[in-house]
Amino acid sequence: MASLPPTLDFAKTEEEICAKWEKEQTFKTQDKLSLERGDEEYTFYDGPPFATGLPHYGHILAGTIKDVVTRHACMRHLHVSRRAGWDCHGLPVEYEIDQKLNITHRDQVLEMGVDKYNETCRGIVTRYTKEWERTVTRLGRWIDFENDYKTMDPTFMESVWWVFKQLFEKGLVYQGYKVMPFSTACGTPLSNFEAGLNYKDVRDPALVVSFPMLNEDGSGGSGSATEEVSFVAWTTTPWTLPSNLALCVHPTMTYIQILDVKTQKRYILAQSRLSQIYPIMNNKKKWKPAMAAELYTLEKTFVGSDLVGKKYKPLFDYFADPATTPECKNYFRILSDNYVTDDAGTGIVHQAPAFGEDDYRVCLAHDVIYKGQEIPCPVDSNGMFTSQIPEVAGVHVKKADETLIGIIKQTGRLVQKDQLEHSYPFCWRSDTPLIYKAVPSWFVKVEEIRDKIVENNKKTYWVPNQVKEGRFHSWLTDARDWAVSRNRFWGTPIPIWCNDDLSEVVCIGSVEELHQLSGVKVTDLHKDVVDAITIPSKTKPGEVLRRVDEVFDCWFESGSMPYAQKHYPFENKEEFENGFPADFIAEGLDQTRGWFYTLMVLSTALFDKPAFKNLIVNGLVLASDGKKMSKRLKNYPDPNVVISKYGADALRMYLINSPVVRAESLKFQESGVLGVVKEVFLPLYNAFRFFVQNMERWESINSNIKFVPSPEKVRATENPTDVWISAATQGLIKFVHEEMAAYRLYTVMPALVRFVTQLTNWYVRLNRDRLKGLEGGDDEAETGLQVLYDVLLDVTILMAPFTPFITEYFYQHLRKLQPSYAQSADGGGSSNPVCPGKSDSV
Repeated sequence: MASLPPTLDFAKTEEEICAKWEKEQTFKTQDKLSLERGDEEYTFYDGPPFATGLPHYGHILAGTIKDVVTRHACMRHLHVSRRAGWDCHGLPVEYEIDQKLNITHRDQVLEMGVDKYNETCRGIVTRYTKEWERTVTRLGRWIDFENDYKTMDPTFMESVWWVFKQLFEKGLVYQGYKVMPFSTACGTPLSNFEAGLNYKDVRDPALVVSFPMLNEDGSGGSGSATEEVSFVAWTTTPWTLPSNLALCVHPTMTYIQILDVKTQKRYILAQSRLSQIYPIMNNKKKWKPAMAAELYTLEKTFVGSDLVGKKYKPLFDYFADPATTPECKNYFRILSDNYVTDDAGTGIVHQAPAFGEDDYRVCLAHDVIYKGQEIPCPVDSNGMFTSQIPEVAGVHVKKADETLIGIIKQTGRLVQKDQLEHSYPFCWRSDTPLIYKAVPSWFVKVEEIRDKIVENNKKTYWVPNQVKEGRFHSWLTDARDWAVSRNRFWGTPIPIWCNDDLSEVVCIGSVEELHQLSGVKVTDLHKDVVDAITIPSKTKPGEVLRRVDEVFDCWFESGSMPYAQKHYPFENKEEFENGFPADFIAEGLDQTRGWFYTLMVLSTALFDKPAFKNLIVNGLVLASDGKKMSKRLKNYPDPNVVISKYGADALRMYLINSPVVRAESLKFQESGVLGVVKEVFLPLYNAFRFFVQNMERWESINSNIKFVPSPEKVRATENPTDVWISAATQGLIKFVHEEMAAYRLYTVMPALVRFVTQLTNWYVRLNRDRLKGLEGGDDEAETGLQVLYDVLLDVTILMAPFTPFITEYFYQHLRKLQPSYAQSADGGGSSNPVCPGKSDSV
């Protein structure tokens, strides 16, 4: 064995090992040997990332966790299919193309042609796959990129159709309206999960507006200020006021009618919210109850339920004309609901059902609107007011506030104007403010199967457990029906063909079924291909059914990944069914409302099973100052630079040996990666080099007798330090196996680090002279070397899933001392190993 260098360039050595693995096809060989042995299958699902950007520390962390667990499984003689996947559809891709082509409106895509638009999308989805492969491979992660799956593959899309048809046939699909977070920049609704990704503190106008009460016969609202009584409501979205259809009070809250001393106007509001129109009441130092008489006179007291049914004069007349809006007879009245609070505003909430989830629900419950009925929604998909509101037609809602406030002021209905700083959701892709908007959508009835989903979640094992029983359980118990459609172009089309009034609906579940019903055979299932296909009506001869316009939310596709990656049920049926649910998955904490959720919903709906058995949830990797990592701010070091400086092993160990593996946040410190090199790898390498030097010394003074590892000599030693370090090693092996079986990576890594410290700082230091032959002679030196070899080999194997490069380096040297090494023809791996030394990679 050639003498080792005094210092090891870890990063350079890793690159050499990467080249060796690639040249010798080590990963493929390991997989082939596992199949030859007939190893039991261990199913792993790799959630598909978007390849429209480069991998960041979040991807590196999740990838490292996945690699550690799957490498460890393979070393336990389990066969693990590790197949890379790519999320190719959806908003991230379309938004980038819209920016590139300066597309701001849906009509521009239709003018361009959906086929050309989709082809442009297709052209960028795999743009960074080679960069991903380079980075992931350099990190030491073994995953199959050659046999990857893409959500845009026709086979994947066909399985997505099959999944949807199963839900459709079980009565779990319906069409309806839903108020959803809506990106006006991207022209599409977002899921609640997406809406929660990007909150910012903003300043918005905060208004208190008056709504004069009408008499029982509908008269009133135009008398003098001293006679007129007005309800007053507070809002931070003035742009929704033209669409006001009702006001809502709390049924048991106390409301009062007051006469404002200064203006001589009469208002009704919650008694506990007088401070909204008289802010001095919030100043505990200045406010004295005796001052109330200077501000207002209390005239009447009500309970909220007393006000229900009262009518008021509309703020705007856009939807108040029975000739154009017959439904308006149900509008402009007081409703009640428990969602009204007295922590802000006036205790009276203005209702615009087209732009508020609670507004829609409450108005539906009080018959202001009806399911399936079109509701006043004078805003288009790009957030512009339509001609229904002529004063601001063509103006974005957020820019129309001041114009509308001016109109309200002119009509004498503005009671108070202020500014409010609050947290507001922004589009995670375009970084523009979201609005809430009622959109027609196709829904999956999650609420109908919610109890089953909750029960299936109980069958899963999570690390850490509190995420499963806390955050995820809470999300599931409050789960709503899932809007799975998006009004976009680049995605898997929803496979529903119907006539204009939806009286005849056909859901297609395969390419062959579409062929049988339409006579058209297709090889691509994208919108630009299938939209031209019609299906003859079975109920109305001569008429045809056309596909609905929407495509699937890309979360539906990723939730279908277990089935679609295998083209189930059209291929690999037995293989899939034998390996479902998956043994293991892992992703970040943000996926509790994303991939983990969609996997659980669809597996429950299809098979009444969870989609996975074991799950590791990692936390977020933040910049060193605790802020979100930002390319724009450049507040974190480039991962490739860190790897080239310190090596991938150091980065892997730094991440795994941190709170982030317990779903907590990690403030990334480059110094922490350097610390791993200094405190773990350098001492371990020095101990390894010390062993090699003294083994070669022992061989040279013993007439070049070769050192041959002997487990018998290790077991026979009576040296207390030998017995101690051997016992500690066996204890470590037992601990690592137990903790890895429980997926507790956060306990394994600290134990390994502690052991390395014990080995290098205590065992080697205490036995330095003995191992050199200066204490106890050569026999004692050999015994010590046998123990040190045995420990180094065990530690190398134990650490291999975590730090594959340094352990590979050690193993390639240590294996040469094994008697079986000569049989392997200095390469090995061509047949199944019968002992450790015959595999050509640890």
